[in-house]
Amino acid sequence: METTYYSGIDLHKLTSHITTVRADGSLVKEANLKNHASLITAYFAGLPGSHQAVVESTSNWYWLADLLHEQGIDIRLAHAKYVKAIAYAKVKTDKVDAHTLAQLLRTDLIPAAHQVSPRRRAHRDILRTRLKLVHRKTMAVNATHLLCAKFNVKDILDLPPAYQLQAGCHLRQVELLDQEIKTLEEALYPELVPDADIQRLIQIPGIGRIVAFTVMLEIDTIERFESEGQFLSYCRLVPSARNSGGRKRQQTSRDGNRYLKLAFSHAAVRAIQFYREIKDFYRSKKRKKPDAVARTLVAKELARIVFYMLKKQENFNGCFKGKPLSRTKALPAVFNRSWPLRASPAA
Repeated sequence: METTYYSGIDLHKLTSHITTVRADGSLVKEANLKNHASLITAYFAGLPGSHQAVVESTSNWYWLADLLHEQGIDIRLAHAKYVKAIAYAKVKTDKVDAHTLAQLLRTDLIPAAHQVSPRRRAHRDILRTRLKLVHRKTMAVNATHLLCAKFNVKDILDLPPAYQLQAGCHLRQVELLDQEIKTLEEALYPELVPDADIQRLIQIPGIGRIVAFTVMLEIDTIERFESEGQFLSYCRLVPSARNSGGRKRQQTSRDGNRYLKLAFSHAAVRAIQFYREIKDFYRSKKRKKPDAVARTLVAKELARIVFYMLKKQENFNGCFKGKPLSRTKALPAVFNRSWPLRASPAA
């Protein structure tokens, strides 16, 4: 009978502590290794048989997952936030953490995090880098406005010389960031625009090119969500419940994907702005609920549309909450001349 091994890997920037146990929990092997591919490969090559491994979902797991996949090892990601046996341990060392991960894997108690597919990974990271640059650009623009507000002027040319120098620095940053943002966006177009799912997403009210890219890449594959509720929860569009002692409480949840929350929130603002039926729905909710909640309800409905469109591989039916929309997008105008919308997304 083939032996099955379970390895917990405490991964750091320079080293990794690996602990391997058998199905009965007994220790087989452990080592603290430098993060060299040859050393990691040699460690696992010395344990022939069926092998599973787990590593926490830190920012540097890509190379290790790729390396172990090449060796035929089933590598899993443990959600760092929810591995409470490690987070709340009284004694916390690399050796203890690796051993704990191995034992949790053996007993199938690992709170799993999703591994983005390799074909989506680079594109998703480009889009996240773009968002960081957008944030930096916003900070530079706001800094310029703050300088003008200090002296109650509207033009930076009316600022004292020392402050004109500062404003000039910020404006040059804005110009550079605009160029870099455009470079990242254009790098995505050839790969993503022709994609059938992008062609479907772009039909939905409020969803433009960048939002469609974000939604598809952050979802990765819609098949990993078994239900609509699971998907909406992952998008941070439903509150978490805190019910105890007969009292019911709801609060905003930070669990899930913040990029999808941002994407659908942006789409909701645009949909409210340009579609009368959606604006009417938003206003009806706003009479009874705070403005932010009303917008979230619009975002939630857009996310629900996305879920069923991707699940069924169908085009947008032109309805919102069962009501036909009075206008549709001028779809070819969404893309630049180099990337027109294909006539048949399913072709």
